[in-house]
Amino acid sequence: MEFSRYGEDGVRIVFGNTIDREVSERIRKYYFFLKSLRLKEIIDIIPSFTSCLIHFDGRRTSLPDFLSLLEERAKDIDTVCTPEPRTYEIPVQYGGEYGPDMEFVCSYSGLTENEVVEIHTSTTYTVFAIGFLPGFPYMGILDKRIYAPRLETPRLKVPEGSVGLAQLQTGIYPFESPAGWRIIGKTCVRLFDNEKEPHNLLRIGDIVRFVAT
Repeated sequence: MEFSRYGEDGVRIVFGNTIDREVSERIRKYYFFLKSLRLKEIIDIIPSFTSCLIHFDGRRTSLPDFLSLLEERAKDIDTVCTPEPRTYEIPVQYGGEYGPDMEFVCSYSGLTENEVVEIHTSTTYTVFAIGFLPGFPYMGILDKRIYAPRLETPRLKVPEGSVGLAQLQTGIYPFESPAGWRIIGKTCVRLFDNEKEPHNLLRIGDIVRFVAT
């Protein structure tokens, strides 16, 4: 792990330089380890693809003291049980009015719509990060056969539940929102609920499989 300052009251910990499941699992383990410590010095923990950002309370501690605390407590990481990843099946209506970019993905990949759907539903995805919008899951690794570039100009609005592709990732828009990914379908599954805990359906490390309906 590489520790570095991030802004006035942040610490960034880098676990690797590639987006893969091994790096993601190390981040997931460290994230849940820090959560279990319930340190009063920590305000927020934000895991991402290759790193973990920690927002600390500068009124309670200094950067050098906080770094020393993190390095000291890291020795205990193997004493904490990491929760097992959960597995979800997400139903998706592909193409047509629900997938305005399906035609582009087919043209770009040289595949038929049925082939794109079969590939998208036959892959098991890992949730690498949650962000952009509350509950938005960045999932991979997408099969290279259906690689698709982002839109040159993002749409101003896509419906809640839209399922998109971007490069080697796939994701689900939890709200009606702007979107720069290629939309190939839509799900009715609700990913974020502010009226109950936890608010997010998915968390880092979870496993997702899509099912065509």
